[in-house]
Amino acid sequence: MNQQAIRILVVDDESAIRRALRPPLAELGFHVSEASRGEEALQALRAAAHDVVLLDINMPGIGGIETLRRIRALAPRLPVLMLTVRDQEEDKVEALDLGADDYVTKPFSTRELIARIRAAVRRVRAPARAEDAPIEIGEIRLEPVKRTVTRRGELIRLTRKEFDILHCLMSRAGRVVTYAKLLTAVWGADCREEVEYLRTFVRQLRKKIEDDPSNPLYLLTDVYVGYRFADAQMFKEATANSSESADSSDPESIDVS
Repeated sequence: MNQQAIRILVVDDESAIRRALRPPLAELGFHVSEASRGEEALQALRAAAHDVVLLDINMPGIGGIETLRRIRALAPRLPVLMLTVRDQEEDKVEALDLGADDYVTKPFSTRELIARIRAAVRRVRAPARAEDAPIEIGEIRLEPVKRTVTRRGELIRLTRKEFDILHCLMSRAGRVVTYAKLLTAVWGADCREEVEYLRTFVRQLRKKIEDDPSNPLYLLTDVYVGYRFADAQMFKEATANSSESADSSDPESIDVS
């Protein structure tokens, strides 16, 4: 991806956050614009084209959720990533249901943030895929027409519901699918609260598609929010780093808690 072409609008009322994000984003070639309120963000989007928006949920004025709603009316396909804090699961779900592409939880590392930004822009720029086209990520290949899934060329035997869950997630690879959306897509709106039921199916799926179901590389959990299937780049990076432990004292972390 040509990072020079990525124009990002950072929307946060905390000047310390905007100030901390400028150097790493600019160093990587991103063109950074800023706004401190939702109203300013909407003016900026009307005045100039942007490739992605980083939007704080908690802001004065119209706030992040209402700003997202208005951005979606203004630019339905513009990637929007939400900045949240750890105890805002309901806000995360609401934002995703309104069309946010992803979210990043404060405090966050710049490395994670930039990876999420790249992934969101990559998904929008990717050529449209026919709904019945095969999906191949890593060693997993799903064929919607045949309703088959193979791993390393070997057929995986799935139940009808397991296949439907996997298809829903793989067709949205890289994006979080909330519990309610996934349950509604597979079982219907009457079952949108049956999260424990869904978790049972996901555990069974992991046993069939993952080398180590307790440390999944494909079918990932976003705690209290939903699931996401790794896209090709995420899987490649996870595989390359699978032997490395996470560095909890990341020197690039931006602590805003």
